[in-house]
Amino acid sequence: MNQCQAAARLRVVLGHLGQPSAGAGVAYPTSGAVSPNSFHPPQFQYTRDNDVLSLEQRNFYEENGFLVIKNLVSDADIQRFRDQFERICRGEVKLEQMMIMRDVSIAKSEYIPSERMISKIQYFEDDKELFRYCTLPEILKYVECFTGPNIMAMHTMLINKPPDSGKKTSRHPLHQDEHYISFRPSNKIVCAWTAMEHIDRNNGCLCVLPGTHKGTLKPHDYPNWEGGVNLMFYGIQDYDENSPRVHLVMEKGDTVFFHPLLIHGSGWNKTQGYRKAICCHFASADCHYIDVKGTSQEIVEREFMELVHRLYGIPKDTSLKEVSRYRARLVKGQRISL
Repeated sequence: MNQCQAAARLRVVLGHLGQPSAGAGVAYPTSGAVSPNSFHPPQFQYTRDNDVLSLEQRNFYEENGFLVIKNLVSDADIQRFRDQFERICRGEVKLEQMMIMRDVSIAKSEYIPSERMISKIQYFEDDKELFRYCTLPEILKYVECFTGPNIMAMHTMLINKPPDSGKKTSRHPLHQDEHYISFRPSNKIVCAWTAMEHIDRNNGCLCVLPGTHKGTLKPHDYPNWEGGVNLMFYGIQDYDENSPRVHLVMEKGDTVFFHPLLIHGSGWNKTQGYRKAICCHFASADCHYIDVKGTSQEIVEREFMELVHRLYGIPKDTSLKEVSRYRARLVKGQRISL
């Protein structure tokens, strides 16, 4: 995509949202009358027939690969997730095979149980309080628009982006989530990502490249960053640098749904506070697992299995799809093939 085409796409996206320029923070509207000029594609590829999304919302996701629903998760639920996270930080909760990640800038010698030590919790499906997020009716109502009625929760995370140490290690390179997952097809998978507080460019909001979900999975590798890179923070190596970028400014409870091939990342946290979000990748229960050996995803399987072998003693020759099958949880409808 050349610069003129990129600029034109960005004008379309921002024009649709009524925003004056790309420099302004953008929080996406999610309701309102459908424009009489709205184009109804002959066949929707990325959404299922539903009575939840307006035609305008559905067209927006089809074209851009993401959709923000404002104020979707209640303050009360957000507080419950925050309280449970703080209990985990204090060592008051049994981890139940949750994976705790720490920013690369923090030395092992500095370890004391506190919020500072945890930059991310992965795989909280066995924690009843945090897993409530994946079963919230207001979340599943929208997830079904992308997956259909039989829904599996496949990968869970609570992200606690720390104040940056000055090395910019808190940023996440541009990537596609499909690089990390061993099931397909892409068009029956969606991530729900909910802000647990106000999020903007100062504390490291999400940055998305609209329309990139229409492409294919690109090669990923560790970026060559001087300050260091967190484990498994892979980045795309050959994206078009002229592609328009949109920074998602979100309020507490706002939720973005996005396609696994959408190129996205997040900036470094320039504030003194911790930026929190909770998310889950959902998939249709009739998706299928794939073998990633011999593909660009093999590095993920190798590094992940080395990590879980070290943490839990799981044999190194275990496959990524075997771990995914073990972690997957049915949250609505019937379990079929996942």
